[in-house]
Amino acid sequence: MTENENEWVRAAVRNNAEWCDAVCRAHGLAGEFREGVWSSARRTPPLYPDAVSLTPEVSAADLVARIDTAVPGCSVKDSFACLDLEPLGFEVLFEAQWIHRPADKPVPKSRAQDVTWEPIEDAGSLPAWEAAWNEGEAGDGLFRPGLLDGNSTFLAGRCEGRIVAGAVASRSASVVGVSNLFTSADEESAWAGVLTEAARLWPGLPVVGYESGDSLEAAVRQGFTPVGPLRVWLHTA
Repeated sequence: MTENENEWVRAAVRNNAEWCDAVCRAHGLAGEFREGVWSSARRTPPLYPDAVSLTPEVSAADLVARIDTAVPGCSVKDSFACLDLEPLGFEVLFEAQWIHRPADKPVPKSRAQDVTWEPIEDAGSLPAWEAAWNEGEAGDGLFRPGLLDGNSTFLAGRCEGRIVAGAVASRSASVVGVSNLFTSADEESAWAGVLTEAARLWPGLPVVGYESGDSLEAAVRQGFTPVGPLRVWLHTA
């Protein structure tokens, strides 16, 4: 990993941890940033980790000591893919790559010309956004209205008034992090729409996130560079 890649990994890690913290706080859970780890002492909402390593130096034992492994579903985001959590009762859930896109790279044009993008600005629109993100199934309120008042913006791509694509864009000190990207069409068009909105809302800020598999390949085709690995571990013991 080059020095620049390491810089972008750390920026992406911090940005993602801040988003996880915001989701937890919207659910009434107080996360904590301390000694190279973000963690929640109480079980986090579905799909969100109980801890995120912020540096590669953190100890696996120290990290796990801060979370509740007794409640099913406990997970850890090993941001630098360097922790051995198997002896502590975890198994690898999935692996991915942190990605980075420079602010000065031209924004690609979307092939989905009939899709218009805009931020979600009212709480009444969140259930429709969550249902579209959940492949048409009504959500259970994972994304709470309080998230609209922070540093995160829910982006929606609409076609004939219906949400057909979307993502969350979270602004931090030096980057915009994109997560929860979804679309009923092709991911490259969705990325083009999201990147256009990010450039409009936060000009001059690079974009980061993480992806794997086909989604990673789509992001690379839209100008992202993989800058470092991560693992997500699930407690199974």
